[in-house]
Amino acid sequence: MGTFIHSSAIVSPKAQLGENVSIGPFCTVGDDVQLGNGVQLVSHAVVDGITSIGDETKVFPFAALGLCPQDLKYKGEKSRLEIGKRNRIREYTTMHTGTEGGGMLTKVGDDCLFMIGVHIAHDCCIGNNVVMANNATLAGHVVIGDFVVIGGLAAVQQFIEIGEHAMIGGMSGVAQNVIPYGVIAGERACLSGINLIGLERRGFSKEDMNALRGAYKMIFLDDEGTIADRMASAENTYSGVSGVARLTEFIRASDKGIVKTRN
Repeated sequence: MGTFIHSSAIVSPKAQLGENVSIGPFCTVGDDVQLGNGVQLVSHAVVDGITSIGDETKVFPFAALGLCPQDLKYKGEKSRLEIGKRNRIREYTTMHTGTEGGGMLTKVGDDCLFMIGVHIAHDCCIGNNVVMANNATLAGHVVIGDFVVIGGLAAVQQFIEIGEHAMIGGMSGVAQNVIPYGVIAGERACLSGINLIGLERRGFSKEDMNALRGAYKMIFLDDEGTIADRMASAENTYSGVSGVARLTEFIRASDKGIVKTRN
């Protein structure tokens, strides 16, 4: 099977196409676009700017990838969008290039699913195996860890970091960093536990899950001492559990603060 370009598609002769690429009806591919092997643009997709799309990624109708950012400070700098391998980018998804204030790069990992109407703004960095449900949106400079799930209509404020294996509930507004392994729910996002279902699906042992649940209770639900004291107690109690060490490390490094439990 060779590369296929529908007669109605507009593909720049400067674009770099891998093997077995399929570009369907009414797609537009710009000068500085690189499409990896087996990339499929179903129809009516726009890929522009300095954009690369990794092997076997499939882009559905009306997605717009690599257009300039929605940032009034942007003055036409040669920023980039990098999309990894085997992603599924569904209808009306938008992903913008970076800005000078964010390293000039928006980056998406491998094996992600972006459902209808997802928006990834400038300078975001998305890990691997991330799922964003319908109309979930990220403002600029957001960092998303591996295996994060973001529910439909959730919105993440700029400069936020969401730790790996976290679960963000639908319609949640996230205005502070989210701990790894955490579950977030509520219109104004609140921490409501550890993502045990997600961790089980990813092969975490019962011992590690129990340790994370115990550390969560000690840090967020106990009311004795400072949070620093409670983190130290959790580290001592669950010494040697990498997930607990990662959890406390993330909290200490969060200069934006973290989403906490509801009072």
